[in-house]
Amino acid sequence: MLNRWIKFLVVPAVALSLSACGINSVPTAEENAKAKWADVESSYQRRADLIPNLVETVKGYATQEQDTLTKVTEARAKATSIQVNPGDLNNASTMQNYMMAQDGLSQALNGMRVIVEKYPDLKSNQNFLALQSQLEGTENRINVARRDYNEAVREYNTTIRTFPDIIGAKIIHGAKPMVPFQASQGADKAPEVSF
Repeated sequence: MLNRWIKFLVVPAVALSLSACGINSVPTAEENAKAKWADVESSYQRRADLIPNLVETVKGYATQEQDTLTKVTEARAKATSIQVNPGDLNNASTMQNYMMAQDGLSQALNGMRVIVEKYPDLKSNQNFLALQSQLEGTENRINVARRDYNEAVREYNTTIRTFPDIIGAKIIHGAKPMVPFQASQGADKAPEVSF
């Protein structure tokens, strides 16, 4: 009878201790971070899809600014050529290259905004205004997606480093910290606009 009571108490105790060892929480946090990264990539893809339309619209009204438009097109091509897979989220070098390419595109787009301020007649074009609004909305989506990704990475990295989840993270999953999205050097300074 005593053996029966011991089994009755030991089995739930073992199950409870294992449930608190990161068996479920580590992969859940990892998948959440990967999903948030997919949102970042989706926002970047939306921006990349909008840029050709924006460039064509602006070309029709600002042929004298061909250099800026070429830079935007080249930056878009570079930004879309670098791909980050969920397995690369732990690779600081790959993440840094990806972030630098996206920052280059953002800088090129800032040059596009200067064209708008420099040539007020562009503002009267409804197509340009609609595309500009879409692009601004996309930039906001990118910012939100980056923030959400960083929060998911923070939660994952905290999960794999805290007790009792660290047990399952190290022994069962072999979990490694993920790399959060980081601003590029000089991003803390406002871009200089001159006419």
